[in-house]
Amino acid sequence: ITAYETVLGFLIAVVVGELVAILMVSSRNLQMTVYPIILVAQVIPKIAVAPLFVVWLGFGMGPKVTVAVLMAFFPIVISGLAGLKSVDPEIIDLAKTMGASKFKTFRKIQFPASLPQLLSGMKVAATLAVTGAVVGEFVGGNEGLGYVILRANGNMDTATLFGALIIMSAIGILLFAAIQIAEHLLIPWHASRRVDNDSPVVPQS
Repeated sequence: ITAYETVLGFLIAVVVGELVAILMVSSRNLQMTVYPIILVAQVIPKIAVAPLFVVWLGFGMGPKVTVAVLMAFFPIVISGLAGLKSVDPEIIDLAKTMGASKFKTFRKIQFPASLPQLLSGMKVAATLAVTGAVVGEFVGGNEGLGYVILRANGNMDTATLFGALIIMSAIGILLFAAIQIAEHLLIPWHASRRVDNDSPVVPQS
């Protein structure tokens, strides 16, 4: 249950976060308006607002997924925005002079160039999404790892508590590993993925 909430929240955060980053990079006025709001939302402790989501959305899966989205959203937006803004403006101008549309320029140049930073942000967001789902279960859950941890803590059941923590860590590690595989497939051209075959060989004495 926690794994499902984590993955769902993470995927929603990736889609929404990247869309917000695209909108922000396309309009400076929008960026100056939205960026402070996102920053303030990130500073607010999620454990403090999680009870509000329970009141608004009930005791189902909604509050847990919402907290997971909020936890993972900020790294996605920041990394996506930084990646999109890192593209050399001269390359974009060259594409325009060659007749490329805005969508084609984004699809062929801006988005691929932003992938290294976006994927780095996704790695951070993956671990935060697990924490968000568990925090949501702390507040209003009757199932999932957060609920198990609360019960084990109340019963002084150390073995169950550590078992839940290990499973929670495993979910984050598996999601992180999946992003590593995606990074290997999507950006084999990036410097971070290359194997340095030109390094000098030190002769053995």
